[in-house]
Amino acid sequence: MTTTPKPNPLVTYGLFLAWAVHDAEELAFGPRWLRENLPGLRERFPGVPEAVWRAAEGVDDREFALAVGAMAVVVGAASVAGARSGGRSAFYQGAVNGFGLHGLVHLAQAAAVRGVTPGSVTSPLVVVPFSLWARGRLRRAGVLRPAGLGGVVAGLAVAAGATVVSHAVARRLAPRF
Repeated sequence: MTTTPKPNPLVTYGLFLAWAVHDAEELAFGPRWLRENLPGLRERFPGVPEAVWRAAEGVDDREFALAVGAMAVVVGAASVAGARSGGRSAFYQGAVNGFGLHGLVHLAQAAAVRGVTPGSVTSPLVVVPFSLWARGRLRRAGVLRPAGLGGVVAGLAVAAGATVVSHAVARRLAPRF
């Protein structure tokens, strides 16, 4: 009887490690970059709804840090689910896909503003390579779920949803800290 090899724990817990490296960059530069660049972004992208700009203006360093903490819980839970399931967890695999796709979004943002944006340095160095490597390891272990167009859409939706929820939690908690 042959058994399929389980992925190395670095594949599952590595998601949290790669996310932590990436979000350290966002934490270090995100709020300040946004404050400094918001007027120019508003001018350059007049089609963006006013509600988006107001929400962006309202994010301070404390709220952003709380949002990163809330996201840490989500990514940590996905990593644990991946480890416990030998990489089979749909939650874990969706998080890997969403993480990699969100790295591509950071690169698109940097291209749109024609410059470095928070998250755009670690995206091509950590986020996208880790996601591709982890998917390759899951494929070799025989546990990778197919991710066609529906998987891409779902991955982006989950990443966006987790971001929105993290910021909503942070906004609610920020006055208490």
